[in-house]
Amino acid sequence: MRFSARSRSLPLVFGLAVLALWEAVCRLGLIAPIFLPAPTAIVQRLVSDLAGTRIIGFTVTTLGEALAGAGVATAIAVPLGYVVARSAVASRVIEPYAAASQAIPAIALAPLLVLWIGYGFVPIMVLCAIMVFFPIMLNTALGISQIPRDIINAARLDGAGGGSLLWHIELPLSMPHILTGLRNGFTLSITGAVVGEFTMGGEGLGLILTVQRDSVDTTGMFATLVLLCAAAILLYSLIGTLENKVEQTR
Repeated sequence: MRFSARSRSLPLVFGLAVLALWEAVCRLGLIAPIFLPAPTAIVQRLVSDLAGTRIIGFTVTTLGEALAGAGVATAIAVPLGYVVARSAVASRVIEPYAAASQAIPAIALAPLLVLWIGYGFVPIMVLCAIMVFFPIMLNTALGISQIPRDIINAARLDGAGGGSLLWHIELPLSMPHILTGLRNGFTLSITGAVVGEFTMGGEGLGLILTVQRDSVDTTGMFATLVLLCAAAILLYSLIGTLENKVEQTR
């Protein structure tokens, strides 16, 4: 038990040690603030930005783009993952194209989306959806395909079929894999939103980062990156909490 508690505290201890070393290096003037600001300066800037309230609006915009894109991807990827898992023909036809969509850098798709859709919220949402589609679909297909065949056959002998088989057997048993895909996908969608804002406009944290970069505001960039990390951790934790509740009810 003692070893377990000590092991859980190691990441915190390590993180605090890194921050202390970072602060010391900056205070001693070994690295100029324009290259690496001190952690205390970043915290002060973050508190100042949050007090101004405008940064909260930018954060909400980025979260909205990410959630919308991940939601659209989920609505398509989960049913498609089921089809891929249950049909060998669909698997051979769909999987190569789904995998190919992930081989194209997101930033390379942005000019095409601007040409086809324009600037603003919608193309950024589409870019997020493309980025997170494959992990969600793949995890859904994996979860469905790993359900023991004996369980499916027994359920069918008991009269389950079609929607009842999906709802009462396949979906609950594959839910851990699906939620893992959602956890990874929703977290990745933050990256998609920022990349989209870099290249397709928008009024989120990506725009703030662009302005801070152009003005060589290193402390501001670090503060914005902290907000992005917090947003990603929030989405990751929310899906993780849902995953834990699902595990407890099984």
